[in-house]
Amino acid sequence: MARILILDAMGVLYQAGDDVAELLVPFVQRHGRADLSAAAIDLAYTEASLGKVAPDAFWRSLGVDPSLEDDYLAGHRLIDGTLEVLPELKRRFGRLACLSNDIGPWSRKLRQRFGLERWIEEWFISGDLGLRKPDAAIYLRALRQLGADASDVVFVDDRPRNLDAALRLGIQTMLLDGAGSAPASSHRAIGSLTDLL
Repeated sequence: MARILILDAMGVLYQAGDDVAELLVPFVQRHGRADLSAAAIDLAYTEASLGKVAPDAFWRSLGVDPSLEDDYLAGHRLIDGTLEVLPELKRRFGRLACLSNDIGPWSRKLRQRFGLERWIEEWFISGDLGLRKPDAAIYLRALRQLGADASDVVFVDDRPRNLDAALRLGIQTMLLDGAGSAPASSHRAIGSLTDLL
């Protein structure tokens, strides 16, 4: 039985599966440079989520006052039932971790706001590591820091390409598909985190 559960953040813990398209692009177009395309905002975010650009510089490059950062982060919501299921998952698996493409300080603010660190001890965030999923190196880094073999781990994500990369390394994978609309894939699909129990 797997002894470590690794969860993605966006679309697994938080409601916005594509936080850039769903939250960031509208926020920038409302509070910053309305002329920027979604693709340009996404590119800037990708650089920041690799730790190449500090959050304040990222906001300024998009014409947004950095003091509005907490207003942006306030738009994030947990998926209903997340706080209730995490203690059960901790009992079931023993160790919980998170592996997410995100800007490091944003991830810390959000997990502290929602009290997620009580249950999820280890956080592997792209902006802190300089690596993004689905690069195999980020999964290997997480396994090394966890002191785990791939077969010890179950990884849950809402994006098949991220799971494909994990599966190639021998990690057990689960596709979180809350809407039941994902195309058929080689990953076992679950509708919610409670299905892992």
